[in-house]
Amino acid sequence: MYRSSARKIAFFLHSIIVLEIFEFIYLAITLEMMGNSRTQLCLNIIIIIVSFSLLTSVLHMSLQPFPFAYAQNLTKSVQTNMNDSQYHIPPTISKEAQKILKNLITNFPPFVVPNSDDLKGWQKLNQEASSMFMQLSQPIVDSYQPNITATKLGDVSILDVKPKDWRDNGKVLIYVHGGGYTLLGANSTLANAAVVANTTGLRVISVDYSLAPLSKWNQTTDEVVSVVQAIRDQGYSFNDIGMYGDSAGGGLVGGSVLKMRDEGLGMPAALVLWSPWTDVTRIGDTYTTLRNADPFLSEVTMLENMANAYAHPSDQRNPYVSPVYGNFSNGFPPTLIQGGTKEMLLSDFVRLYQALDQAGIPVKFDIYEGMPHAFQASFQNTTESDLAISKTSNFLREYLGY
Repeated sequence: MYRSSARKIAFFLHSIIVLEIFEFIYLAITLEMMGNSRTQLCLNIIIIIVSFSLLTSVLHMSLQPFPFAYAQNLTKSVQTNMNDSQYHIPPTISKEAQKILKNLITNFPPFVVPNSDDLKGWQKLNQEASSMFMQLSQPIVDSYQPNITATKLGDVSILDVKPKDWRDNGKVLIYVHGGGYTLLGANSTLANAAVVANTTGLRVISVDYSLAPLSKWNQTTDEVVSVVQAIRDQGYSFNDIGMYGDSAGGGLVGGSVLKMRDEGLGMPAALVLWSPWTDVTRIGDTYTTLRNADPFLSEVTMLENMANAYAHPSDQRNPYVSPVYGNFSNGFPPTLIQGGTKEMLLSDFVRLYQALDQAGIPVKFDIYEGMPHAFQASFQNTTESDLAISKTSNFLREYLGY
């Protein structure tokens, strides 16, 4: 609206200037006809040209900042530099979230992006990322005091996380962590499992699946399916099993459930997907429009290399890799999709929601103002995180029936 008004003002003032020029020229010619010298006429025309240039420059400089200056005064927004990009901190999010976002932008560490097939490079980066995440998550884990057991299910390493004072209600939740298929593990993402276990009261099985590029999509989805089958072998029915995942873990949950369905194994009762990476081809609209909005996912090259480490480009539209391409008319569990308006992956959430909704699958699309990627655990004790985790708990209670 303000930009349109500025253009109208500019056009109006520009028209006045043009009319003034014609008046000056007319005056100069009149004076010449009245006997002024040719030199005086040239001088008049030079003055006119210089005046026009100065007026145009002043007009341009004064009008250009107008909408931005008005918006700055209106919203009192904050912008901070990180890696030569600017990240907007909106005044429409909670004060606590504004503070966390500002600290994140200021202190986010630099990193080197390995090539997709650079196994040693990914292992080195994983060590660095895991160490950082464990340091950040340990105070959260300590505050909830969960009961944690490291073991194996279906020959896959897992952490069995039970909330403090847990009471067995016959329900279980399987968690698949994020990290772009190449980073992190059950230990470094323990805070996510502890938070959800505490809020829902459920036993959480955190899957420590093998990472790319050593493990490709077919092996990785098989590992997740193997854990689900092992849980079934413990006596749980699918009506008692929920699954949730964040980021790449959300995509892995979706792909693994499609594989289970297609193989006739059955499906869990409900899914919760936090900021799910559901299309590793990265062709959605917001991969372009929001590529500089999310401090967690500002490196497009890293996403490309992660995707190629996990799946060859020729496999990346396989629904088990990118579940947004799945055929959901054959069935899929009720699904809660959560994310934030800053997320580069926002198009993935929208497209998955529309695909599920069009297939008649019960699906809830729950988006949070100004939130970056996978904010639920990293923005602990903010209004946004508390609400999102509360809705996660309510959704699971509804569909698991406890």
